[in-house]
Amino acid sequence: MKKFMLTASALMLGATAATAGGIERSTQSVGILFEEGNYAEFSLGGFRPDVSGTGLNSTATGYNGASGDMAGDFGGPSFALKMAVNEKLDFAVVLDSAVGANINYPFGSGYFLQGSTATISNTQLTAMLRYKLPENFSLIGGVRALRTSGKVSLPSVAGYTMESSKETDFGYLVGVAWEKPEIAARIALTYNSKITHDFDANENFVHPLAGPLSFDTAFSTTIPESVNLEFQTGIAKDTLVFGSVRWVHWTQFDITPDVYTSPAYLGQTPLVDYTENTTTYTIGVGRKFNEKWSGAAILGYEKHTGTRTGNLGPTDGFRSIALAATYKVSDNVKVTGAVRYVDIGDARTNLPIDGDFSSNSGWGAGVRVGISF
Repeated sequence: MKKFMLTASALMLGATAATAGGIERSTQSVGILFEEGNYAEFSLGGFRPDVSGTGLNSTATGYNGASGDMAGDFGGPSFALKMAVNEKLDFAVVLDSAVGANINYPFGSGYFLQGSTATISNTQLTAMLRYKLPENFSLIGGVRALRTSGKVSLPSVAGYTMESSKETDFGYLVGVAWEKPEIAARIALTYNSKITHDFDANENFVHPLAGPLSFDTAFSTTIPESVNLEFQTGIAKDTLVFGSVRWVHWTQFDITPDVYTSPAYLGQTPLVDYTENTTTYTIGVGRKFNEKWSGAAILGYEKHTGTRTGNLGPTDGFRSIALAATYKVSDNVKVTGAVRYVDIGDARTNLPIDGDFSSNSGWGAGVRVGISF
C-alpha cells in the first residue's frame, strides 16, 4: 500500500497547488525522499483561473467598469530524481517553480487598469538529503536555488513600465521525519528559509511636463520562509489518509520599485505586498482498488482574510477539491493523472481603484510519470 498510494498524494500536495498565497506555484514537499530505492518522475501540469471583478471605469463616472478575466493560464513541467546512496542516506533533486504570475487586464472594458500586464518568472532547484536515524526517525536538509525575474506595464499609471534583471540566490531547508512502515505512517516537518533577490531594474513613465523618463534603479524582494507539516497513515487495508499544513510568511514579500513608489515621482503603493501570512490545509483519502489502479480524493483550504489586496493579485484564500488516479504500467512504471477545481476567494483591492472581485474559480490538471530503477 505504501509504495502504491504515495504517487497520488504527492501529485496533489505538490505541482497543482496553484493559488496558495496568490502567486505560489509549489508547496516544497519533501515526499520524493521517501520513495523506495532509486526513482525519477516527470510531471506536466496546468491551471486555468477565471478571475474578474468590477471597479473604477476610466471612461464613465462611478465604479461600474468590468475588468474582464485578468488572470492568465499557467503551468509547465517539473522533474524530480531520488537516489538511495546507501542504507542510511537518500538524495533527491527537484526542478520546478516556486512562485509565478501572469496578469493581463484586457483592453476594451473601460476598466481603469485595462491593458495592464505583469509577469513573474521563476525556476527553483532543490537538492535534499535524508539521513536515517534509529527508531524510524530521520533528518532532512538541503539547499534551494531560485532564479527570478519580473516585468510590469501599467498604461493607466502615467504609462509606467518596469523590467527587472534575472537574479539567482540561495536558501536552505531543514527538517525531521518519523515513519512506521508497517501501517504506511509518516510525519515530516520541514522549514524553508527565505531567499532575498537584489534586482536591477529599468523603470519608465511619462511625466506630464518633461515627457518620457527612464531610470535605472534597484530594489530587493524576499521570497518568504515557510514551514511544512506533511503526514499520512493507513487506516484500513489498502486505504490511506494523507495531508499537509503549510504556513508561509507572506508579509516578507513585496515588490517595491524605487520610481514607482517614490513620492518624488509616481508615489504609488507597492506593486505587490501582503498584510497577512497564510496557512494552507490539505487532506485526502487514497484507495488501492486492485493491482493496477489506485485513486485519491483531496480537499484544500486557505482562509479568506478579508484584507484588501493588490490590484495585480485580487484573490483572497480558496477552497478546492481534486481527484487523482494512478495506473501501474509495470513493476517499474506508474502514471498518475489528476484534476482539481478551485473556488477562489473574493477580494477587494486597494484604493484608489477599489475593485470588487468575486465568484471566481479555476481548473487545474496534471499528469506524472514515475519510474523506479
